[in-house]
Amino acid sequence: MTTSPFGSSIKRREDPKLITGQGNYVDDIKLFGMLHMTLVRSPHAHAEIKSIDTSRAEALDGVVAVYTGEDLKEQLGSVPVAWVVPNTKEVPHPPLALGKVRFVGDVVVAVVATDPSIAADAAVLVEVEYDLLPVVVVMEESVKSGAPQLHDDAPNNIAFEWEVSGGDIEQARGQAEVRVRQRIVNQRLISNSMEGRGIVADYTPSTNQVTIWTSTQIPHLVRLLLALVTGHPEHQIRVIAPDVGGAFGSKFHLHPEDLIIFTLAKQLGRPVKWIEARTENYLATHHGRDHVSDAEIMGNRDGTITGLATTTYANMGAYLNTFAPLIPTYLYGLVMGGPYQIANISCKVIAPFTNTTPVDAYRGAGRPEVTYLIERMVDLFAAEIGMDPSEVRRKNFIPPFDEPHEVATGVSYDTGNYEPAFNRALEIVGYQDFRREQEQARREGRYLGIGLSSYVEICGAAPSAIAATLGARAGLWESALVRMHMTGKVTVFTGSSSHGQGHETAFAQIAASELGIPVEDVDVVHGDTGQIQMGVGTLGSRSAAVGGAAIVMSTQKIKEKARKLAAHILEAAEEDIVYEDGKLFVQGAPAEAKTIQEIAMAAHYYVSDLPEGMEPGLEATSFFDPKNFTWPFGTHICVVEVDAETGETKLLRYIAVDDVGNVINPMIVDGMIHGGVAQGIGQALHEEAIYDSSGQLLTGSMADYAVPIASDFPFFETDRTVTPTKVNPLGVKGAGEAGTIAASPAVINAVVDALSPFGVRHIDMPAKPEKVWRLMQSARS
Repeated sequence: MTTSPFGSSIKRREDPKLITGQGNYVDDIKLFGMLHMTLVRSPHAHAEIKSIDTSRAEALDGVVAVYTGEDLKEQLGSVPVAWVVPNTKEVPHPPLALGKVRFVGDVVVAVVATDPSIAADAAVLVEVEYDLLPVVVVMEESVKSGAPQLHDDAPNNIAFEWEVSGGDIEQARGQAEVRVRQRIVNQRLISNSMEGRGIVADYTPSTNQVTIWTSTQIPHLVRLLLALVTGHPEHQIRVIAPDVGGAFGSKFHLHPEDLIIFTLAKQLGRPVKWIEARTENYLATHHGRDHVSDAEIMGNRDGTITGLATTTYANMGAYLNTFAPLIPTYLYGLVMGGPYQIANISCKVIAPFTNTTPVDAYRGAGRPEVTYLIERMVDLFAAEIGMDPSEVRRKNFIPPFDEPHEVATGVSYDTGNYEPAFNRALEIVGYQDFRREQEQARREGRYLGIGLSSYVEICGAAPSAIAATLGARAGLWESALVRMHMTGKVTVFTGSSSHGQGHETAFAQIAASELGIPVEDVDVVHGDTGQIQMGVGTLGSRSAAVGGAAIVMSTQKIKEKARKLAAHILEAAEEDIVYEDGKLFVQGAPAEAKTIQEIAMAAHYYVSDLPEGMEPGLEATSFFDPKNFTWPFGTHICVVEVDAETGETKLLRYIAVDDVGNVINPMIVDGMIHGGVAQGIGQALHEEAIYDSSGQLLTGSMADYAVPIASDFPFFETDRTVTPTKVNPLGVKGAGEAGTIAASPAVINAVVDALSPFGVRHIDMPAKPEKVWRLMQSARS
């Protein structure tokens, strides 16, 4: 038996070209006669557009065209919403503002020139007269009577309200020995992918073909949405995602700029490029998180948690983004119980419009928000009853299960065994030894803290039947075409689209393992609707669980055909043919085996000797649509020291024990966990998008918006347990977001633990030094 590539830490094959500067990003696309677009954005958060004078800009040498919303309102349509919940107010979202702007960064004018610097100069010459309107940026204020109204079709600025519940929360309140309430803030974040957004559109009038190069996670859905909004035939749109420099959820949408540049390329008959500046990225690319919740946990003094209730305000910003209604509802409320046996749950979500940048998915998308709420409330409950937070968690874990387990919110977790991961994390950190060290440190005037975070996440986004009932306007299956060439080499065409996850490596490992061939013999093609069958894309930790499963389905079809052909060649019954390590032989006669490469040659070349009714070739296409989501889980532990003089938090240790099911490539999974943890730590200690009362983004650049750097982190100590899912044939659950989901509560719980001698019971993220210092000073005074 040979060693399967599945489960091996093979180096990522994508990396050499990227780290040697040979990547091909949108900004590297250069076409003959290409024009460049610059956008004039609103400097005001809420205003009527009184007049627009483009004459000086149009007169500038090199300017080809200048367009306003009125010029293109028939062609541009409205930015679509792809996922809605009941009674969603789908307000119009013109890509170029019509009559009114609703946030700083709203697009007002598009300038096209022969050179990007000329376009930028011309944009400055556009004169827009505004009549300022009242502004509202605070969610709780926006829904009050008399607040400034953003949209006529959304009374009281409410985009939607949504609820989920299970059990009897009022009865739980009445019977609880202990009830703890807390206002939980999950601050607004900016994604900060290394590459911002960018798009090139090229129109060929003779064929009516539009080719788009765009930095996206969902090339096929971009093509579909462009066709639906503009009316251009879908089959005459080709969308290519070249190398994509990260996304974290910021690139799985149809953006206003996509519609604008698509339309301009058709209007002008020349290719047009737009590359987002970092300041534009901060102002206009959607933000993430931004929840304010009034939460209540209830239970008994023996540590049993009997109920959890929350009313959450989830900011939508000025407009509904493509998947915005999904994030604070089904990806948030359905996981309200986490890994715990909580029989009574109530979650109400109010989603207001405000004069701020639209809000949508950011790595984790709903799961970090709910995990932070749960884990903070569990710690507050533990403190209230005087029980160690580790024991409260252990007491309330759902017992192990390997068949679907229904929880109070109505969903069924696939498989789970939460205590082993929890115990392993405690073992690595040396929990009891740390508690003794902590007591000694406090006697010495040093403030150490330890924070726990146990989580369950909903991912593997796919089940079309379920998704449709939840508001999805398209199926969420995934596709794969596996083609074995005459010489036995293989090309995998996947509907998933990579933006840093390692698809080209992991998917090659899957195909090679299934077919019994060297991983070097497998090539993976993604991100081009002109080459690949319809797919959905990469989001919600679904690539391996759904896209990888489609690859397995196609390899199984190939092996089935190969067995038929081998049986014919070896003159044996098909049921007697064994497929093992890339060889096919009659049971008990391995010496007479045919290799899969020989079978591939026979399938293509010796067509006169194929079994009756068998077509030449050796390839298969599959669409995998699972019956359930996948539910990874784990426990993270953070150890910190808080400086009593400065309020600075130093991370001493960080332990992550995750269970993502079977692991295709441990090194890639570890990298995902590391990156996710870094972003979760960033939210806990550093990052925060802040608006002033007039709707101006005060943190509009990296000079004001703090992102963590390498020196902020300790060495990440990772381990895992393995509880395979039965939802897909690989047993994989998804790993791309776990680190982000678990990290923020682990860090904040550790900070609060360190500050407990000062009587601190809670601190809002980010726990910046000044905020921490002021809390300590308040206690001292």
